[in-house]
Amino acid sequence: MFLGLEKTLSILLLILLGYFLRGKLIQEDHKKGLKVVILDLALPAMIFVALLGIRMDSELLLLPVAVLAWNGVMLGVSYWILPLLGIDSNSSQHRTWMLLFPSLAPGLSCFPFIIEFLGEEALAWAAIGDVGNKLFVLVISYLLAMSWYYRVQHLGAQSNKQKVKSLLLAMLKEPINLVMISSIVLLSFGFNLSSLPEFLKSPVVMLKDMMTPLILLFIGVSVVLKWKSIQKIFSILLFRAGISLLISGMILTFFPISNSTIILFLLVFPLSSASFWPFAHMAGIAKLENQTQSARKTFDLELAINILAVSLPFSTILILSILTGGEYFLSPVPVLTFGGILSVLPFLPRLWAQLRSLSIDFETEKRPSLKDSPK
Repeated sequence: MFLGLEKTLSILLLILLGYFLRGKLIQEDHKKGLKVVILDLALPAMIFVALLGIRMDSELLLLPVAVLAWNGVMLGVSYWILPLLGIDSNSSQHRTWMLLFPSLAPGLSCFPFIIEFLGEEALAWAAIGDVGNKLFVLVISYLLAMSWYYRVQHLGAQSNKQKVKSLLLAMLKEPINLVMISSIVLLSFGFNLSSLPEFLKSPVVMLKDMMTPLILLFIGVSVVLKWKSIQKIFSILLFRAGISLLISGMILTFFPISNSTIILFLLVFPLSSASFWPFAHMAGIAKLENQTQSARKTFDLELAINILAVSLPFSTILILSILTGGEYFLSPVPVLTFGGILSVLPFLPRLWAQLRSLSIDFETEKRPSLKDSPK
């Protein structure tokens, strides 16, 4: 069994283990405690290590910009297309999907397969490209989430100055943001992870290593999957993957690339699963809403955790399939064809239902009424 498949099975096993722990973590305080460890310790430690470990090459600076552009395009697509897929506009579900739809978690769903199929150089490209994605999921997503929170809770009466002050205070209270600021300060003075004293570096690295298993266990503990919910999430993830492949296919069409490693990297990186970090922002806002006992909810946390639970295995299977297909996906035509099929599939059930409804209405109109029937 090769490394990539073993990694996927390990991820699924941890989610399953978390699911079996649900019976022991029945109180809401248990889940809150696990969430605190993730959001206030493990996640900040992972961000700290990731930021201090960045090695930027001037020739590769385009990668983070390209990934950030992809995030922006997918955010716009989600705003317009999600209502066509059955998600009500301006609802808590719509806002939840809009934060998760453009986000990427390549570390969990993509990196293991890149190193297995494409090698260490491609993994370095992925790490550098993920810098743009991190800017989106850590900063832009947070700003979007807070702006929606102000709108939903009708806090628009505040002046712009008050809003900015409240936003800055909220940001400074978040351990994630404190870690980001500290990392930037250290980087500006020429420090990196290897230059830190061992007694400081070791605890941070140990906390960072807790991050992945804790998230997977938390997903398993928190997930509440129902068949109808799985169907809708799966159909939207199909559309997300289809749009990503269409974008990649158009790039290959207009900018012909001969290097097979670059082509496959271009295809699989945007297929990474949805990121946990937007969920962290949603959880923080939910905490604010609980403190004020507000009945209006900005986000649907149950939907968010279900999306993460379905997105992770969905992305890993899709990425593994494309990398296994190898040469078949090296030209634009099969990529565009596959992307087009995935993009259209989610709309077919709704189209079929509308056609059936029209057919029934037509048959009803054709059927003679009792008054018109011969006596």
